[in-house]
Amino acid sequence: MSAAPELRDPPPAHVRRLDPILVDRIAAGEVVERPASAVKELVENAIDAGARSIEVAIEGGGRRLIRVIDDGIGMGADDLALAVERHATSKLPDGDLTRIGSLGFRGEALPSIGAVSRLTITSRTADGEGVSLTLDSGVRGPVRPAPASRGTRIEVTELFAATPARLKFLKTDRAETAAVSEILRRLAVAQPQIRFTLRTESGSPTVFPAESEPGPAALLRRLGAVLGPDFPGNAVPVDMAREGFALAGHVGLPTFHRGAASHIHFVVNGRPVRDRLLLGAVRGAYADTMSSDRHPVLALHLICDPALVDVNVHPAKTELRFREPGLVRALIVSAIHEALRRAGARSSSTGTQAALDALRAGTGTGGAPP
Repeated sequence: MSAAPELRDPPPAHVRRLDPILVDRIAAGEVVERPASAVKELVENAIDAGARSIEVAIEGGGRRLIRVIDDGIGMGADDLALAVERHATSKLPDGDLTRIGSLGFRGEALPSIGAVSRLTITSRTADGEGVSLTLDSGVRGPVRPAPASRGTRIEVTELFAATPARLKFLKTDRAETAAVSEILRRLAVAQPQIRFTLRTESGSPTVFPAESEPGPAALLRRLGAVLGPDFPGNAVPVDMAREGFALAGHVGLPTFHRGAASHIHFVVNGRPVRDRLLLGAVRGAYADTMSSDRHPVLALHLICDPALVDVNVHPAKTELRFREPGLVRALIVSAIHEALRRAGARSSSTGTQAALDALRAGTGTGGAPP
């Protein structure tokens, strides 16, 4: 038996600063996991800029092209030059991380995306001239005059060309396109007053028209567009408040369910989130009325003082920490229970129709019963 190799201490290393472009590429590994992550960051920037219409176009699942066009306030030359600098943002005017009211705030998205792609931004304010800037694999070009409409147009081409190892972990173009579509759907639920358009190579665009009038009826129309036309007829409203938290939205009947949890939408202070506490509360609320292998269809908006929730948990900004997690869970469970109690013995229209169709097929046409 041979002796184990002798372990030697590694040679001493000198501490040095990393190259700024390398720093941005490292940050991109957390912020930009896949094309859908880049779309999420860019669309959230457009929402924060006050856009009322946002158009997203992708090619190759977002690998070859991501284009986001908005009609927000736009940027002038000085703001555009700063926008691609790391940790530069307009979202924290007072520097208070305990009261974050915007979707973005870290100042990482644009430099991170530009470090692993070719990023071109063209923008114009209402009373200014159009300007454009390109960031190519982290190397910034000058700000130049450019023709532009009010708002901002961002094009990301050859995503991850500067980090080819990341390309190996991406899925098929179809799967990446589906992930982008899911991001837009979640943002559409969170922001019903905004028109969203998604253009892909697969055919006609997906359009969610803006709901001009706020309120439960407008939200339900948007939910019907996102969750399917059967949802409004199989959902009950939720409206409950408790100790600084207000919960509103619509939840599906226990007989209206899906095989995956992808139709559960939570929005906290306008931010779509996928949080374990909230998902656990939903499972608890339906535990007595739905099989454990099925999932409800719902969309709930939770509004609270920003100081009561910490969104600075992860660069993706989809996880939260509540100051009173027990209170939030109890509110969700109680609100869903109350909504379902009001619905009484009502069952989903789709389930009832399916049962009637099956009965007719078994008795009216001579076929065997299901």
